[in-house]
Amino acid sequence: MTSTIQLISPVDGRVYAERRCADAAQIDQALAAAEAAQALWKRRPLSERAAFCSAAVDAMLAMQADIVPELAWQIGRPVRFGAGELRGFEERARHMIAIAPEALAALEPTPIAGFRRFIKREPLGTVLVVAPWNYPYLTAVNTIIPALMAGNSVILKHASQTLLVGERFAEAFRRAHLPDGLFQNLLLSHVYTGAIIASGRVQQVNFTGSVEAGKSMEHAALGGFLGVGLELGGKDPAYVRADANLEHAVENLVDGSFFNSGQSCCAIERIYVDENIYPAFVERFVALTRQYVLGNPLDEATTLGPLVSPSAADFVRGQIAEALSQGARALIDPRAFAADAPGSAYLAPQVLVDVSHQMSVMREESFGPVVGIMSVASDDEAIDLMNDSEFGLSASIWTRGLAAAEYLGNQIDTGTVFMNRCDYLDPALAWTGVKNSGRGVTLSRLGYEHLTRAKSFHLRHET
Repeated sequence: MTSTIQLISPVDGRVYAERRCADAAQIDQALAAAEAAQALWKRRPLSERAAFCSAAVDAMLAMQADIVPELAWQIGRPVRFGAGELRGFEERARHMIAIAPEALAALEPTPIAGFRRFIKREPLGTVLVVAPWNYPYLTAVNTIIPALMAGNSVILKHASQTLLVGERFAEAFRRAHLPDGLFQNLLLSHVYTGAIIASGRVQQVNFTGSVEAGKSMEHAALGGFLGVGLELGGKDPAYVRADANLEHAVENLVDGSFFNSGQSCCAIERIYVDENIYPAFVERFVALTRQYVLGNPLDEATTLGPLVSPSAADFVRGQIAEALSQGARALIDPRAFAADAPGSAYLAPQVLVDVSHQMSVMREESFGPVVGIMSVASDDEAIDLMNDSEFGLSASIWTRGLAAAEYLGNQIDTGTVFMNRCDYLDPALAWTGVKNSGRGVTLSRLGYEHLTRAKSFHLRHET
């Protein structure tokens, strides 16, 4: 019997959409179609692939008026911010299309008389993209467009919370007249997802999600000799040095902490501030945080929507309560936010001080609107605390000294080092993590290396 998935909206707790999961026969058909379509697609000139992918991007952007409120209903992001995701989607897609000729060009070593030698980048075959709900267009496009540009076929398994996003991708490629079978959106159970990975019929899996789910992906792929790209959790730190532009740091770190209700893998979850500016920083940070408007994300006045589910909000409430029981102080009164309601998905932002690394709120991923702020006496203390984590996705340094930021950045165990900005992915740079934040690379030229394989040609002229 085919199972169904209900998408429960965090806005009002009601069923927003319901779909049937793919069954074994549909999955088998999709994998066969992907293999057949890819065999022809890889022979198409790169310029033709680019034309199809560009048309799909255009088609997606043309659906913005429908996509923005859909995002609010599916994940609770305020409509006033919904278009921003599509701007990021376009930026990444266009960049990866533009750099493909250079990234996929053959590499030629120093010439040797009598020989023609070069290394080609060959497509892997079929790429399975397992995408998360929190940035459903941005995370998926990181792999989908470059995988197609490289000559692969793609199967998308989107999160059940954002199942309509997968349908939007499929519609965009349909409008772009992409050949049948090259891109397919499947609504899959966890069991069938694992079965596809273990089937030997996909050659690469790119997953974004939790550490535990990432382990499940690796387990399913065990012994299959396929590539597994994992973007997992984060507990991203910021260090504000004494010479930082205080107003700029506060404005950007408040946004980095609470945008999308803190539901970002690279959200700022812990902040270390030089003791000389700590009181002024905290005062300004709290004042700006109090300006958020928590409420229905369909309301244009709302700047902070609900978390994705009541259980997600309860997890953050639990972290806050535990920290308070261990001596932390909360600087935000949730009663000032009328929509905040215990047991609901609506949760006021919270700023905690007098925190320590003995508290889970400073060590375990929160994925919600809470941040802890600590005073530090030196660069060395800040670096030690930033590295005291099982995660390493991104870290930011706030300073007027470029050389200092580079020097300190070399000491931080992280995939990306920011200076005077945070919570942003530059498509020209590699997006990657260390420790439990994952492995592999998306975006940039390096992203193409994980979606292709090397094929060497060693050709000797006739003598």
